Amino acid sequence: MCIAAWAWHCHPTHRLLLLFNRDEYHSRPTQPAQWWAAGEEAKEILGGRDELGGGTWMGCTRDGKLAFLTNVREPSSLIGAKTRGQLPVRFLQGSLCPLEYATEIAKEADQYNGFNLILADVNSGTMVYISNRPGGDPVIQTVAPGLHVLSNAAINSPWPKAMRLGQSFKRPDRSMVPDTGDDPEWEYKLSSIFIDTAKEQARYGTRSMVALAAKLEGEVTFYERYLENSLWKENLIQFQMEKAQ
Repeated sequence: MCIAAWAWHCHPTHRLLLLFNRDEYHSRPTQPAQWWAAGEEAKEILGGRDELGGGTWMGCTRDGKLAFLTNVREPSSLIGAKTRGQLPVRFLQGSLCPLEYATEIAKEADQYNGFNLILADVNSGTMVYISNRPGGDPVIQTVAPGLHVLSNAAINSPWPKAMRLGQSFKRPDRSMVPDTGDDPEWEYKLSSIFIDTAKEQARYGTRSMVALAAKLEGEVTFYERYLENSLWKENLIQFQMEKAQ
């Protein structure tokens, strides 16, 4: 379960300001943010990597592409579903624009468990949101300039996490917990922006926090704070975004 908040083409000095928390089981092997590619000839991606599925929850490229993903929390899962972490990777390493890629993904959206996916071309100022929940035809919409929040429901939904972002990280309100069909006590624990809890003896919570800033001149700063062996570590990467051809 993750949460993101961002300012998109509405800041006087930046094209994008993004904050992203990734929540996951602590036992799931993960690599911290770095430049990597899914194949020998593939385009490099800057972002963390899930060692089990080989994908990512958030990444960007030197030519200005950006993608990030949150899961839709549901009481049951689709058996044999495709790994959602490949959705950002395919966009970042491909040649399709955000809307073209979203349209392609819509054709196979029923093969995945619930997801929310943001696709952006920072150079062109284009951002698209796609989700395969609720059931039926996938939702595809252009994201307008402004301030936005995405958690485990539709974009800009008034979930407790989204409504409290920027306030206290550890004051969940039971009266505002959404009904997802999951155990109410588990849902309450997940309603905090910063999570550290356990389920069935497995520790679950916030594994990493990313702040990304893309200036008007194309300078990108990627800062990550991540948990490794119960210690918080930091990662800072800066690069100049390539101009659109």
